[in-house]
Amino acid sequence: QVQLVESGGGLVQAGGSLRLSCAASGRIFSWYVMGWFRQAPGKEREFVAAIRWSDGRIRYADSVKGRFSISRDTAKNTGYMQMNSLKPDDTAVYYCAADTNPAFGGAPLRVGPENYDYWGQGTQVTVSS
Repeated sequence: QVQLVESGGGLVQAGGSLRLSCAASGRIFSWYVMGWFRQAPGKEREFVAAIRWSDGRIRYADSVKGRFSISRDTAKNTGYMQMNSLKPDDTAVYYCAADTNPAFGGAPLRVGPENYDYWGQGTQVTVSS
């Protein structure tokens, strides 16, 4: 079992920044992948970014490349997502999730929500224009 708790959401003006955190507890193994997803009202949950716990390998959605930065602190069992140059279209509930059976080696980190086994409760991010 893995427990995930997000924090750091809020209301920010367009162009501003926020830093989300995801505290993980329970049975965490180095091969796990932590992903960030978001879901806006009336839309499907979409992939934002992911990081492999062991080596920090990263993957981003095209929509956030160059603006968002994912990282992790293995000593604190906490993942982070720094979000800069925020746009109103970034408004959504943001979730962190754990892929406990990821592809290994050089395969890309998985982006489908169905591949992630554990989810946090979500944190609201609202970007005003």
